[in-house]
Amino acid sequence: MAGDLERYEALFRHSLEHENDLLGRILAHVAARRGKMMRPLLVLLVSRAFSGAEASEGTLRSAVALELLHTASLIHDDVVDQSALRRGQQSVNSVYGNQLAVLSGDFLLSLALLETARTADLRVVEIIARLGGTLASGEVRQTENVERPETTEADYFAVIRSKTAALFEACARLGALGAGAGAADVERAARLGELVGLCFQIRDDIFDFYADGGQGDADGKLGKPTGADMAEGKLTLPVIHALGAAPSAEMSALAARVKQREATAEEIARLVDFAKQSGGIAYARSVMSRLAAEACALAGKMGASDVAQALTNYVNFVVGRDF
Repeated sequence: MAGDLERYEALFRHSLEHENDLLGRILAHVAARRGKMMRPLLVLLVSRAFSGAEASEGTLRSAVALELLHTASLIHDDVVDQSALRRGQQSVNSVYGNQLAVLSGDFLLSLALLETARTADLRVVEIIARLGGTLASGEVRQTENVERPETTEADYFAVIRSKTAALFEACARLGALGAGAGAADVERAARLGELVGLCFQIRDDIFDFYADGGQGDADGKLGKPTGADMAEGKLTLPVIHALGAAPSAEMSALAARVKQREATAEEIARLVDFAKQSGGIAYARSVMSRLAAEACALAGKMGASDVAQALTNYVNFVVGRDF
């Protein structure tokens, strides 16, 4: 996959070049936050599974468009959540202010649409356009959940399907379409992407309960502070399950204070401990493992054995990652 990844990275870097000094600096700041490339890699792996060859230019541009859209959504999310850090680096809004952050996010959205147009495939344009709306609606739904007195497990999954699973689903769908896969195979790939996205978000939410990403309690690997989600008023799967499995008036009252953004750091820490001791983490891991097993079963049947193994390794990495 090295050749495909190099071609993708070259296109992505080129898309973020701009002659305007200020916008150029903002885009360079965005480009410096090189992530794990999980989304483009899924596009390229699925494409290879169904084509057996290097990714087409259209597929590469689809991957670039998805990452641009995703990056824009993160910039806007940081403004909404007033986040100062993104991937261990200062967020755009913390460096350049909310106004320029929103405008730079809008600019990235326009770049994403431009890349989809360059594929000359209306299916790609429709998928990317719909995805933008889905991501935004997921953010709105999450805000609704914060304002409601209670958050159920169904509420939680509705949000992560819109905010995370939909993005990975689009990655796999576009990879299959770009490779010329048939309708049934495209849907099978889309289901794999959805499962990967669900696992990715659950794993990410578990990170919030440990300083080292969920491997123990020692300080270390993870830059995201314990309880950061709850500091933003969000209740995730471990706490939601613990509140249902071990009803406690005291903990329910604390959860209500979290949703009202009135909880202190000490109160959030107590709710974190409660989730751990009441089986919330174990439950979240069991749900993630079940979803991952289905994803691995699908991955193992896609393409030649080496590509199928790579897709399986990809799923296992998502579940086992510690950053």
